[in-house]
Amino acid sequence: MREVAFIRQNKEKWLQFERAISQKKIENPDQLADLYLQLINDLAYAQTYYKKSKLVVYLNNLAVHVYQKIYQTKREESNFLIYFFKVEVPMLLYQYRRYMLYAFSFFLVAVLIGVVSAANDDSFVRLILGNDYVNKTLQNIENGDPVAVYKSGSNWGSFIGITFNNLRVGLTAFAYGVTGGIGTGYVLLQNGIMLGSFQYFFEQQGVLWQSAKGIWIHGAMEIFGIVVEGAAGFILGASILFPKTFSRLVSFKRGMRDSIKIVISTFPFTIGAGFLEGYVTRFSDTMPNFLAVMIIFGTLALISYYYLIYPHQVHKNLTASRLEN
Repeated sequence: MREVAFIRQNKEKWLQFERAISQKKIENPDQLADLYLQLINDLAYAQTYYKKSKLVVYLNNLAVHVYQKIYQTKREESNFLIYFFKVEVPMLLYQYRRYMLYAFSFFLVAVLIGVVSAANDDSFVRLILGNDYVNKTLQNIENGDPVAVYKSGSNWGSFIGITFNNLRVGLTAFAYGVTGGIGTGYVLLQNGIMLGSFQYFFEQQGVLWQSAKGIWIHGAMEIFGIVVEGAAGFILGASILFPKTFSRLVSFKRGMRDSIKIVISTFPFTIGAGFLEGYVTRFSDTMPNFLAVMIIFGTLALISYYYLIYPHQVHKNLTASRLEN
């Protein structure tokens, strides 16, 4: 069957799914579940005969949204938060996984720009970080404590102040997605260049490891969270620029809804990073190396698993469940 004929034959059914997705509550989830099986068959057919067509992308996204709607309506999970973090967010992360790749790739390039710029221009670090900060850090290095800046203030005050600042940066990266992702890219670029030049500055001073112990105890979750929030900003921007088969307004609403959920999922990690910076980082200079390494790689493994590995496992399990049913 030609693709045009296939679309004409099934268009009304797919529009019915779109209307079901837009509903706040499905009146007959069992009936929609039966129709969903037909959608899976349509998707399989399209993947077989129209592999390079945008129709495959459309049907795949539609299948994901319909399944989420059915599962959410029929689920017996009484704790909304457990369902939110255990199923809903991972499914969204899998659906938008390419935006995660875009955000991390963009941020890595920004870090490399910071490193190369700092290596080739002695004034670059001062331009990015400011003379006062650089002079104070040089003085701390001379005193044998490169990350003494993290010891200023009380534990509680530092925890609150740092957490709110990190939330502000992450929410800014996300909100700037309304510019079509340009503003989000700027925030990631700015923070990536700052990180790259900052780390190279410590390398120039011969205290890279001492600084890394202090910075990455909290930085693993902090930086990772900002990049994820940047990915949410890209999702929001793409919903405006590339509405696909939806109207631009409907696409924007869907993008806003999905990206906000991803941003909310970063809050526990951002709070955790603030706690570590306020209560643990200040002891990094006296902390045994093995303990610092455990904290750094432990927090990095935790957040990496949730955002990069777990979504694939959830998708695989739900796909298997769909086939069995």
